Amino acid sequence: MIATVAVVGSGYMGGGIAQVLALSGRAVRLADVSAEHAARSRDRIIAEAHDFAGRGLFPADAGDIVAAAVTAADTIEDAVSGADFVEEAVPEILTIKHDILRRISAAAPPAAIIGSNTSTIAISRLAEAVAEPSRFIGVHFSNPAPFIPGVEVIPHAATAPDVAGDVIALLAECGKTGVEIADVTGFVLNRLQYALFTEASRLVEEGVADAQSIDLIARTTFGFRLPFFGPFAIADMAGLDVYDFCYTSLSEAYPDRFAAPAALTERVSRGEIGVKSGRGFTATPPERAAALVAYRDAAYRAMADLVRDVGPAPIDY
Repeated sequence: MIATVAVVGSGYMGGGIAQVLALSGRAVRLADVSAEHAARSRDRIIAEAHDFAGRGLFPADAGDIVAAAVTAADTIEDAVSGADFVEEAVPEILTIKHDILRRISAAAPPAAIIGSNTSTIAISRLAEAVAEPSRFIGVHFSNPAPFIPGVEVIPHAATAPDVAGDVIALLAECGKTGVEIADVTGFVLNRLQYALFTEASRLVEEGVADAQSIDLIARTTFGFRLPFFGPFAIADMAGLDVYDFCYTSLSEAYPDRFAAPAALTERVSRGEIGVKSGRGFTATPPERAAALVAYRDAAYRAMADLVRDVGPAPIDY
């Protein structure tokens, strides 16, 4: 049972993670470079919780819950002593993370799970600084931590078999969706996110469209689908044979950027072209196509209504 947790690094990400853990009923110890810094961060996240509650984003009593659950520790060692789970959320600099992880693993109980909120650094590299690295794992929240549901859970080669499951269970109790993935630089989220940003930047550089237009297209076309379907489900619904044909055009125009992935061409060669064949990247049978289309249409209509009701973001280009 994970009852007491420590968050080391009380900035925007660490503070949000502390709120999430506190609202799940855990006792949370917050640590930073000094006791004063941790105390200021505690005051900030309590005030934020009250504000979120006032705007209907948190439960009405969230501020009081966070105030009762979160304490500011004098030192990192004080914070992690007796903790069942520790989340490191210090700056994305390897030397800083190594130093903090050495301190955490020296002071935390031997059975404590130690997680890192790193965005891109391979967990195996961070594990070099951890005593008893079998308890170490990547636990990558997204910004803003209180409101983004998905969390990447990244064991490294030496992580004990039960650690990922324990972390995913903890995240579920926090209302989060933990997804276990392999340990590679950038993981899944940022490899996808930065691939998209790279191509968007190229479009600007080539004069195809400006940043405002690209953002608008991304939001109102393929991005509109993503809350409901991931890239593989979208491809299977469209038809992998269609994707294969489109890759032919793209690879002719941009041979260094758009070669068809082997995972696609191999499936097409086997006749596994998506929902219409009953198998592609997913295994949705053709007889479910009508129900899938009905769900899709209702979901997109609901998203359109939500976007209309929330209104435009206050961004200037």
